[in-house]
Amino acid sequence: MKYYIIAGEASGDLHASNLMKAILKEDTEAEFRFWGGDLMTAVGGTLVKHYKELAFMGFLEVVMNLKTIFKNIAFCKKDISEFQPDAIIFIDYPGFNMRIAKWAKTEGFKTHYYISPQIWAWKENRIKSIKRDVDEMYVILPFEKSFYEEKHNFPVHFVGHPLLDQIDQRQDIDFETFVNNHDLEQKPIIALLPGSRKQEISKMLSVMLSVVEGYPQYQFIIAGAPSQDEDFYQSFIKNSGVKLVQNDTYNLLSQSHAALVTSGTATLETALFEVPEVVCYKGSYLSYIIAKQIIKLNYISLVNLIMNREVVKELIQDEFNVKQLKIELDKILKEEKREELQKDYKQLKEKLGGIGASAKTAELIVKSLKND
Repeated sequence: MKYYIIAGEASGDLHASNLMKAILKEDTEAEFRFWGGDLMTAVGGTLVKHYKELAFMGFLEVVMNLKTIFKNIAFCKKDISEFQPDAIIFIDYPGFNMRIAKWAKTEGFKTHYYISPQIWAWKENRIKSIKRDVDEMYVILPFEKSFYEEKHNFPVHFVGHPLLDQIDQRQDIDFETFVNNHDLEQKPIIALLPGSRKQEISKMLSVMLSVVEGYPQYQFIIAGAPSQDEDFYQSFIKNSGVKLVQNDTYNLLSQSHAALVTSGTATLETALFEVPEVVCYKGSYLSYIIAKQIIKLNYISLVNLIMNREVVKELIQDEFNVKQLKIELDKILKEEKREELQKDYKQLKEKLGGIGASAKTAELIVKSLKND
């Protein structure tokens, strides 16, 4: 059968590539045409557009590139029409994908959505479009199932979180090998994960680095984002003695004693490695005020959202300061708190449904197509 897959970001490329591998096990004749990246290309099929051509971040950048965005949408529709797939699979990326889904449904294509848009956080009115335009939705967070089915009467498939597969598939590394590979010290590691975008890193890293001097018995290591050069981090590190590890975040987390983490997917990844963490976030004052009006959630970290209670401490906006960060870091370095977090992290993994998200999704997609 023929599958047209649209992934518009690096994370989508990763999750879509694993889904493609899983589909090939269910459908050995599968033919792929896709918008994505290098990981999807490595699996096989035809790359139509790379996600790097689609990455417009922020309101102003989107407005400035509206002509390109609309041109891409028109091209995508034409390309799908010529390919005539048995199924279109959307991977997150809602701004683009929901527009294609609306058109695809009217054209009679089967629409499958893997990794739901976060409409439970904002733009909940998108539920109308989803109910109208999406045949099958595959969600990766346990509370999304009740959100869709109980609140909005729209049946979905909870398949588990693909991060569990990523972590399960990685090769283990021991402490000695890791510190030797990166020329580090023989001290327990506190990882700093300041985010991936320049503006975000600039706001987060200087505060994170301000606590370093108070913990001479530990070494602080920054997880460098693939999108940023080493020189950018060095402007913050200067003579602090803090080291940078580029493109090796999972191995860093696997060897870390504790972590200071900017809100985002990294908070969940850190928890899945069972590393005690403090979640940090600070944006511009205006952005924060707007977000407070739009986003109606009790927590900002996926860990707390999934557990529906405060498992990890969140330091947001004005609370994210040197004094509070040191207080919370001291707490997670104490054995009693660490043991409490380990128990919570095990419950978190259970809630996420175990490994096999890609395999479950592939099986459901192929089965539904064979039944049509």
